Amino acid sequence: MAAQALLLHVHVSADIVRKLTLISRPESVDELKDIIKERLNLDCDFSLLYEDPDFDRQLCSLVDIEELPQKAVVKVVRPENDDSSVASDDPIILPHAMTPDRVERWPQDFPIPTFSYEVELLLGEGDIAYERTGKVLKLSRGQKHDILETLAAKMHGFKAYPSDREVSMVAEALITKHPCLKEPGSQTGWYGWKNSLKFKMGNFRAKLSRAGFQEIAVNSGKRSRNDPDKQSPHTNIKRPKRAEVNFLPNFPRGEDAVSLDQLRLQMVDEVKKSEKNHSLLTKLMHTTFALRRKEIISDEIPVAEILDRWPALKMESQICAEFHRITNLNLKNHFYAVLDQHIPRLQSLFRKKAARTGKVSDVLSQLFRTYDLQEQADIHVRRAVVLHALPPYLHEDTSTFIKTWDMTHSDEPDIREVPLGLLLIRANSIDATFFSPEKIAVLIEGNIIIDFPTLADAFVVLFASKLPKMFG
Repeated sequence: MAAQALLLHVHVSADIVRKLTLISRPESVDELKDIIKERLNLDCDFSLLYEDPDFDRQLCSLVDIEELPQKAVVKVVRPENDDSSVASDDPIILPHAMTPDRVERWPQDFPIPTFSYEVELLLGEGDIAYERTGKVLKLSRGQKHDILETLAAKMHGFKAYPSDREVSMVAEALITKHPCLKEPGSQTGWYGWKNSLKFKMGNFRAKLSRAGFQEIAVNSGKRSRNDPDKQSPHTNIKRPKRAEVNFLPNFPRGEDAVSLDQLRLQMVDEVKKSEKNHSLLTKLMHTTFALRRKEIISDEIPVAEILDRWPALKMESQICAEFHRITNLNLKNHFYAVLDQHIPRLQSLFRKKAARTGKVSDVLSQLFRTYDLQEQADIHVRRAVVLHALPPYLHEDTSTFIKTWDMTHSDEPDIREVPLGLLLIRANSIDATFFSPEKIAVLIEGNIIIDFPTLADAFVVLFASKLPKMFG
């Protein structure tokens, strides 16, 4: 039987996810475990789980190597009493680790929380009466305060600054669950609740700011009656972007900037080692996350200085881990799942455009002629052609974004003026290497930060490596 290549996403922990490509299927599960130990530098015993496509991708124990799909997500599971670390036998003891303020993104259907016992009793009776007679419930000032305060706390658990649409979603969800709270004469039945929630969220943020909650306090200290010369309170508001879950957390309990900076220096020393302790690096980066975010958001340190102070952010694993801390999303898994889903449709769309006439069609036509010459159009090449074709299809100029360097020429490329881009490094000038160059480097502010073997890997990490500015 012909050897089957395997493409694996191996989950070692929440912060460490690696992609492994094996040219042939191992003979046994034990052989696969030995390969994972060697490639990922693991020194502990573990078992393997895999996502079974026949059962809605439920996790199943891997006992027979033939059960493993050709493209699979594999999870490393250590014994509960195993405290071994990656690439180290030494125990790692750090101060209080940063606990993310939020672990969930804004939900599609907002869950209305449980209110106080008194209010829940009133709402239960009120909903029954509304169903029978259509009579709405009249609340006292204290009862309405309890509802708004509880909803504000729940909303803050997802976002400190919810949008107008999101506040509307909460108000609508409230009267959907408790129809007795509908407003008589209102077209939607919840418009007044929406306005009340907006005011309550403002008051809730003010309380948190006075209590020292950094995500809110960063916007305080602006113009007021006592300080009329300061900046307007409505300008330069620092708030999370759409994708962010953890924007500006407080320092871990018992820590300050000085103690966290000592851990930063420990991280810098670890990065310099030829044999890095990746588990220690991850824990140091996790614990110092709040200090790093303060430097990026409050102190507005330039990207070059951030990367100099935090050199671990030049490592692929730490870029992905940082993206996960901020957005609570697995960067590569999410990107590739969506990209691979749309590749067939996008290719069809681009080929139709290439068959027409015009400047964009000529570019796409040349691109797909080169693509069709590929001896083997694997998943990496299919991703590459779509990523190359997307900018011209959208009439975007990539001349300042994607640079090409043929290493057979002595002159190095001029990348000094590239704020953000990719450098395709080729060993020869053959067109067929366009989709599979020697390597692709990520450029930020005229500097090569990190390089990858495939365009898609470089493309996705390009955005995550720009976190200091994109998400600051």
